[in-house]
Amino acid sequence: MKNSIYKKMEVLADSAKYDVSCSSSGSDSNYKTGELGATHKSGICHTYTADGRCVSLLKVLFTNHCIYDCSYCINRKSNDIRREAFTPRQLADITINFYKRNYIEGLFLSSGIVKDEDHTMNLILRALKILRFEYKFNGYIHVKLIPGSCDELIREVVSLANRVSSNIELPSNKSLKLLAPNKTKEKVLQPLKYARDISLEKDTKPIGMSTQLIVGATPESDKDILKLSSVLYDKALLKRVYYSAYIPVNDDKNLPAIITKPPLLREHRLYQADWLLRFYDFTWDEIVDEQNPNLDEDVDPKTFWALQNLQYFPMEINKVSKDELLRIPGIGVRGVFKILKARRFKSLDFEDLKKLKISLKRARYFITCKGKYQKDVAFYKEDIKQAIVKPPKKKIIQASLFDMDYSAITGEI
Repeated sequence: MKNSIYKKMEVLADSAKYDVSCSSSGSDSNYKTGELGATHKSGICHTYTADGRCVSLLKVLFTNHCIYDCSYCINRKSNDIRREAFTPRQLADITINFYKRNYIEGLFLSSGIVKDEDHTMNLILRALKILRFEYKFNGYIHVKLIPGSCDELIREVVSLANRVSSNIELPSNKSLKLLAPNKTKEKVLQPLKYARDISLEKDTKPIGMSTQLIVGATPESDKDILKLSSVLYDKALLKRVYYSAYIPVNDDKNLPAIITKPPLLREHRLYQADWLLRFYDFTWDEIVDEQNPNLDEDVDPKTFWALQNLQYFPMEINKVSKDELLRIPGIGVRGVFKILKARRFKSLDFEDLKKLKISLKRARYFITCKGKYQKDVAFYKEDIKQAIVKPPKKKIIQASLFDMDYSAITGEI
């Protein structure tokens, strides 16, 4: 029986690793008995609370049986893979045993669809009830809602979970129809809409909601992806959109070749752009547009925007508003508050910004201090981008410590 549970855990934890909606997964290492630092390729993931704490979660599928045949999914029904399923009792017992051993602080639970949507959702609900009511477990639980399941089941799951999600996966109905014919955007979003409405009810706890978008499996541009994310944020459907670089696991004529490398840098740039949407008051059409539908992988999205809008720069660091400071590449929210606070006592120069630990690697090309602009790079789009992508090498000058010109060595003003 013990070996049987271990095999289930091995299969279902490994099958869950393609879902990025809980932030990160484990990694492999060549562990040997007697050594420290064992890791495993699956099973434990990490998420972050609102106060910044890192929380370890058991990340697992309830089952990898599935009646759907999504082209991009390793668990699609047409794949010849080992199939396993927990019972609600087995899943609850494993979670509690992991928790008591201090391996985890919570559970991230997703599932393939066995028999039908309501049957699968009911199995998940039974496991949650055992955890919450029988074991009195008050830890963190994130549940993937099953699109197409009835409202009453969704309501009960939402009442027992800390966070729920429903994966859109692909940015357009056209791509869903091609690669995931059992899904539509409306069907996937319906559980989130209902969960949002439940959360808005009086005396109902607010609940975080998220989704996952696969990047690179279909031809949609970054503009298409960010526009969709922005709409979902504006409608208060989601707290987070997670972007997952497509990892080829199936050989399919409608998908990139199996040897295609995951577009990890593109995924990274989308996360940076998403940060601008959520925390810097950018709109999606400021970041990307018809002329520039995809982000520049050479520079971060804020720098990309600034290079397209040099008419707003250079900004005088001592005069511009808080909102304008937030638009300067290389200056984050904390840096803005440092500058605003320091400006009340004196006019700032470049040396003052260094003392405040403001990074000038990018910012120096987009600001003036007391009317002065850096002297090394001309104020042209191509010159600034080149300096950021390939910074000029610092000159090494032989000189006495007593007559050394510090600015000549560092290239800073």
